[in-house]
Amino acid sequence: MKVLEVGAFEAKTHLSQLLDEVEKGAVVKISRRGRPVAVLRQDEAVSRRAGFEAIANLRSLCPEKMPIAEVVALPKNGRER
Repeated sequence: MKVLEVGAFEAKTHLSQLLDEVEKGAVVKISRRGRPVAVLRQDEAVSRRAGFEAIANLRSLCPEKMPIAEVVALPKNGRER
């Protein structure tokens, strides 16, 4: 996972580019005067949906050899690890 660290001014100035990076899976840590204040990361529902779409794409390539139960193992609490 790619982790980017930026200041608040840079985050404000380059928000669109940072959002593009987050969509690709990066995590952005934002600081103000050198102190961490926020983390920008992809929403769980979005990343989970992307995972299911990737699995569906894999299954379409070879559905008889790739049962979904063997590919997906979500944690019981519903959060990513």
